[in-house]
Amino acid sequence: MVAITQLFQQPQARPGISQDRGNAIAKLKLLHAEAEETARLANLLGRSLSAGIILPVLSYLTVGLSFETGPGAELVWCALVTLVAAAMVIAYRRAMRRPFERAALKEFAKDLSAILLFAGFAWGAGAFLALPAAASATGAVVFATVPALIVAYLLRDREALVLFLAPVAVLTAIAALLKPFAGGLLVSGAVILIAAAIAGGAMLYRHLTGEDGKPAMLSLP
Repeated sequence: MVAITQLFQQPQARPGISQDRGNAIAKLKLLHAEAEETARLANLLGRSLSAGIILPVLSYLTVGLSFETGPGAELVWCALVTLVAAAMVIAYRRAMRRPFERAALKEFAKDLSAILLFAGFAWGAGAFLALPAAASATGAVVFATVPALIVAYLLRDREALVLFLAPVAVLTAIAALLKPFAGGLLVSGAVILIAAAIAGGAMLYRHLTGEDGKPAMLSLP
């Protein structure tokens, strides 16, 4: 009778097997997260070249549309933006030597974070060096927001937008008070409010599309 009872008893799972199964699942989750991060960083790398090319082009167009500022100041600003864009291209070429290595991609993301922050300051300096003192409120807002929107579209990353837009908006707002542009304080407030709305919209979009739970491609300094 005892033998029959033992025969029909359910086999007990050994603790070691359950632990191994849990470790395997955890490892698979980790590998999946790393693969997803690598793919996103690789996409960022591929799109960064376009941003490095478009920024100098936008600076040349801005200079071509302004007539009251001195050519020396405009040339200094264009050179500054071009140098930052060149740094972005150099970082791209260095990372492309190892395009599928996670460590190289993460290093590129760190470099790109710093470059975008400096690019924001370089572009914002144009509010002092390239925009004429009689620039309209619309011109000042376009100068601050359109390049940021283009960078955000090309890189498709919230952190990229914030890193570039924040210094641009702050410097343009300060320039609106000091030069001043038409409207002065009104232009300064409008630039800050519109920039904040753009950044908030990017955050809302990321939340609505479920991107909040995914690893960020860029890290804020």
